[in-house]
Amino acid sequence: MKALILAAGYGTRLYPLTEKTAKPLLPLVGRPIINRLLDQLNTIAELDHIYVVTNEKFAADFERWAADLQNAKPITVVNDGTTSDDDKLGAIGDMHFVIEKYGINEPLLIVGGDNAFTFDLAEFVRFFHEHGSSVGLYKLDDLQAITRYNETVLDERGRITSFHEKPPDPKSNLFAICLYLYTAEDVQRVAEYLDNGNNPDAPGHYVAWLYKRSELYGVALPGTWYDIGDLDAYKEAEQFFSERPGSGPPQQPTTHTQNS
Repeated sequence: MKALILAAGYGTRLYPLTEKTAKPLLPLVGRPIINRLLDQLNTIAELDHIYVVTNEKFAADFERWAADLQNAKPITVVNDGTTSDDDKLGAIGDMHFVIEKYGINEPLLIVGGDNAFTFDLAEFVRFFHEHGSSVGLYKLDDLQAITRYNETVLDERGRITSFHEKPPDPKSNLFAICLYLYTAEDVQRVAEYLDNGNNPDAPGHYVAWLYKRSELYGVALPGTWYDIGDLDAYKEAEQFFSERPGSGPPQQPTTHTQNS
């Protein structure tokens, strides 16, 4: 099993913080955001390599970051060659770039480099082994908040039966976060998706395409999750993790970001 951390965005909504620093390398309680993802990935026994895809602007920074680490799993920094938000490949484009460049034909765990969470990724992997290609889901009691993300509907077996990006009138309080674990077969289908002219940007577009063609499962993960897309989310995550150091589940989680 391989892992891919998506870190090729330009973080424009966090300017000026991210004008000269890649978002995953911003400090979160004194450590780069991406280091918390490594803590989780290192708990997965069968995971044998981690790829971090970035861009030309920040590739040297990630290379220096990786060189200073003594990580339990080998890390390869991949430069997708783009230089700005205008010529970026998009998340799915980057997935395909890494899959093709390194000939990945085995299960691939994909996670957003700007995500910070307390989920147990080893449990997510166990769910994958029991079901197949899987998507990490998060639960929000506020349906209006779902309109900013996506609406994911499951059947009684946990299979995704409906998926809509930014739904205007959601009925489900579950949405997919940037956490996916695909079988080797579904890893190879990324090329088919792009060859058909589909949107190469947000990875949820691949979910919306794939669940109609393959068995794709979702699991609501207990814990706290932050998608650090803007300054408010960054400040909230900083406060949360400063009060509860480390990446383990908090003893008294905040209600607005806590799954059940």
